Amino acid sequence: MFRFERSTPEETGIPSKCISHFLHRLETHEIPMHSFLLLHRDRLIAEGYYAPCQADTLHRMFSISKSFTSIAVALLAEEGKLSLSDRITEHFPDKTPEDVHPWIASMTIRDMLMMRTCHASTTYKLDMTKDWVESFFTTPPTHPAGRLFHYDTSSAHTLCALVERLSGMPMLDYLKEKLSPLEFSAASYMVTDPFGVSLGGSGLVATSMDLLKFGYLIAHKGNIGKAQLVPASYIETATSHLTDTCVTAPLPSEACGYGYQFWRNQKNGYTCYGMGGQLIIFLPGHDLICVTTADTQGIGGGNQVIYDALYEEILPYISDSPLPPQDEDCAMLLKQLSCLKIDPVKGSASSPVTDLVSGKTFHAAGNPPGFSSLQLTLSDDSGILSFTLNGKEYSLPFGIGKLLTGTFPVYSFHCAASGAWLADHTFYLKVHIIDSVVGSVRFQFSFHEDGGHTDLTLFMKKQEESLLNEFNGHLYFTTLVC
Repeated sequence: MFRFERSTPEETGIPSKCISHFLHRLETHEIPMHSFLLLHRDRLIAEGYYAPCQADTLHRMFSISKSFTSIAVALLAEEGKLSLSDRITEHFPDKTPEDVHPWIASMTIRDMLMMRTCHASTTYKLDMTKDWVESFFTTPPTHPAGRLFHYDTSSAHTLCALVERLSGMPMLDYLKEKLSPLEFSAASYMVTDPFGVSLGGSGLVATSMDLLKFGYLIAHKGNIGKAQLVPASYIETATSHLTDTCVTAPLPSEACGYGYQFWRNQKNGYTCYGMGGQLIIFLPGHDLICVTTADTQGIGGGNQVIYDALYEEILPYISDSPLPPQDEDCAMLLKQLSCLKIDPVKGSASSPVTDLVSGKTFHAAGNPPGFSSLQLTLSDDSGILSFTLNGKEYSLPFGIGKLLTGTFPVYSFHCAASGAWLADHTFYLKVHIIDSVVGSVRFQFSFHEDGGHTDLTLFMKKQEESLLNEFNGHLYFTTLVC
């Protein structure tokens, strides 16, 4: 069985209180964390999950998938089934038009790994109803390949399609077979595009421990025990600075360069990066791997907060040798890690208008087709949002002062929700979605009394890349039947 040796932080040279400070800093900045794992000198010194997330929770890892795709390409190269110098069109004659643009025709697998394609953005997003892989070969290019870094998820998606074409199996199955000593979670999987190709750029759904195992493999240059699972030379190149990212980077942590689907970081290390705070941060100079999962979408600079907390609260205090035991600090850290949770919405549990609006049916007034009625039922510590959408009835339970887990309507995603009164007439409900998608939906209910009836203005804001569009924008309801 593949297991990490566990020890106290002090035994590897890190004060427990520094890790506590790291966690507290993230809490102070209200970063919605889902998990945190810290491996130092090959020993697991901290592991925590933010309820309702648990150790076995499957979590969408977004662009960390790209690093997995890179390793799959390396394995196929080792088998002799491809070369990084191959032109990608050679492997997809059925997707390549006869009049393919010369810039596309000359593009190599190596160009794609380095994000130096001839496309300035993700091609399949132009029309997601058409073949996603084919779009990579038919979308007009903007510049010659091999020159500039432009983040292009369709590149990784096409590379994943190549892996599946050459291996004859889904990419994650191929990796699980080739990297079997790591014992990735049997339940882990990859979301596919509408045409059955795994999303090699964003589709990995796995556990946080799966990420740590992958991180261990990379940090050890592909060697597990006495087995060299991935060529060390490939990993050394893949994690090095091959192309500049500073011109397009929105954050300092993304401005330090790029390898083969791996980012360089500010501390002369490298990172597997996924949208929303999914991170494997490698710091070779400190023999440290940090794994986080989170939902920082919509929080400006949220990922940088995670990096900065690690760099400033932990790194300066690492000792070259073990530290004296600090039993009290260690016990406090263990308690802190065991009590982590996603915070509920802050606000009041009651309002002077609670009895006036609770359980009342509000009817759509001039809304576009979709929502026709809505009901908010409130008690002291919980509530239920009920509504009719496109003729179907749905309900969503939530906590007040606490999170309640449930299923998000329409999509059947696992979620956790809480609500509170922000003011006498304003109720706020936030839903965290933790499933094959990660995101949130926020509902702001503004009630207004007028002439013996009550109306409701509802603002909904979804934070998710492509789904949940029904839950975005303004709606107006009244207790009068319109």
